Amino acid sequence: MARAGSAQGIIFGVLMSITMAYGMEVYNVAWKLGYPTLPGGFSNMTNDVFLGALVEAAYMWIFVFIFSNLWGNRPGAGLAGRLVDPKRDNPFLCTLVRSGCTVLVMCPTMSLVASILFNVVLAGDSPVQLPAIWVGTLIKNFPMALLWNLFATGPVSRLLFAKLFSRVGER
Repeated sequence: MARAGSAQGIIFGVLMSITMAYGMEVYNVAWKLGYPTLPGGFSNMTNDVFLGALVEAAYMWIFVFIFSNLWGNRPGAGLAGRLVDPKRDNPFLCTLVRSGCTVLVMCPTMSLVASILFNVVLAGDSPVQLPAIWVGTLIKNFPMALLWNLFATGPVSRLLFAKLFSRVGER
């Protein structure tokens, strides 16, 4: 895709950060409102979830962007590089492994950020409970983060990026 640090790389990173943050906030707002505990679960969601998620994603994407650029992308790419070889392996497999390895780094990071922000700072939970809150948040978020990244955020961001830059270099 685009090189990290390039203008296109930054735009791709912003697209990924916004779509990832919004999807995860939809999931977490639905949890916060109790939808998974109702008969029918998430199928009972109302449009209020989307608005609440939009409010939280309006600032959470910035955390995603900063932390993915500070340490999420490089270790994820490094780990993926040990598992697949883009010169030898199927490009689809390489994309899946790279996405999965990035989630492996970013989900614990963002679960910690969310635990500190939403539980300790905003809800007033004791910082002593932070390790347990973080592990619980990670257990809840990891499956969704992986699936959302693999099947929604990644494909949508790559599609939008390709559309934005399909004519770059043409006269």
